[in-house]
Amino acid sequence: MTFGTSHPPHRLMLDDVRGARKMLAGVARMTAMEGSRHLSSLVGAPVLLKCENLQRTGSFKLRGAYVRIAGLRPEEKAAGVVAASAGNHAQGVALASQLLGVHATVFMPVGAPLPKVAATREYGAEVRLHGHVVDETLAAAQEYARETGAVFIHPFDHPDVIVGQGTVGLEILEQCPEVRTIVVGIGGGGLAAGIGLAVKSVRPDVRIVGVQAEGAAAYPPSLAAGHPVVVDSPATMADGIKVGRPGDVPFGLVQEYVDEVRTVSEDALSSALLLCLERAKLVVEPAGASPVAALLSDPASFRGPVVAVLSGGNVDPLLLQRILRHGMAAAGRYLSLRLRVADRPGALATLLAVLTVVDANVLDVSHVRTDPRLGLTEVEVELHLETKGPEHCREVESALREAGYTVLA
Repeated sequence: MTFGTSHPPHRLMLDDVRGARKMLAGVARMTAMEGSRHLSSLVGAPVLLKCENLQRTGSFKLRGAYVRIAGLRPEEKAAGVVAASAGNHAQGVALASQLLGVHATVFMPVGAPLPKVAATREYGAEVRLHGHVVDETLAAAQEYARETGAVFIHPFDHPDVIVGQGTVGLEILEQCPEVRTIVVGIGGGGLAAGIGLAVKSVRPDVRIVGVQAEGAAAYPPSLAAGHPVVVDSPATMADGIKVGRPGDVPFGLVQEYVDEVRTVSEDALSSALLLCLERAKLVVEPAGASPVAALLSDPASFRGPVVAVLSGGNVDPLLLQRILRHGMAAAGRYLSLRLRVADRPGALATLLAVLTVVDANVLDVSHVRTDPRLGLTEVEVELHLETKGPEHCREVESALREAGYTVLA
């Protein structure tokens, strides 16, 4: 069965989402809802985290992919399916196809993280690496569909995919019946559209807030224009919501059911990911952390109880390392300094003694002696320190100045 065929896509109904939920029984998990005391104290009302990062394949994408593939006609299933993705959609399509006995070919960019490529293969898909950006990968997948007759499975721009993602909204209403605000990340719009459709059909009073990264925010200008518009060269660490144009099908639903779309900075995304790790003990990718970033950016503007949807947890370890470093720096947990000292024995030990008194942990020290701006008996020292927050950073700099050191910009 293909949902939405009896009426236009923008007239998808609650019954379509309920039908998708029956189809997903035994396939997609009803993921946990975890309270966050830290976020609740900031917002001044209960905040709960909907943990789709703990879903099978590590994101919500399995829901929509399974509903879409399960709804294909027998002859379409026999022809196989094809998808293009750098991560979450690839794994969702691969597992859904494996469960349904359908051959899946997934095109991924040449630079896709190795853990995501390996996971997609382990779920049974044939992986083809093509192109260096997702647009090139997408074009290759669509050409493959034309040549072979395989059905192209779009990550968000199809009614079946949207109602599959909408099952997250039904679970939220069951797990938190008193919810007043739902915050969800938006890329192409499939998840926000599905949640909005499901929730607003039952509880029109619930406020739905979408979140996009500032460098890949196609929805605000699209909503202002009244139709999808393209954002050239979207740039963000949150690859799960790095989409340059809203999908045609979800756009109409977002217009109708999403009350507001906000944007968040890269620093806010880093801080949110770090908070999820430290306070909630949850591994969340940057796109999945975007609702938490919105809460951190303006906590007083949300009515509670609030449910923040952690949409995915598939983050490359190398990227995670960089994000954590960036997030700690944004939170005042790292401090980098340059200063000039006399080039003589014991000068560095004297400097480090000052840092010991203020309890700053030295991570790295480097010397520069070849800068022509240095005096004959001077050396420039660059320090990377682990600190305890912005106030401690100021204390460290003050102690160095009081000891007679000139801190350089």
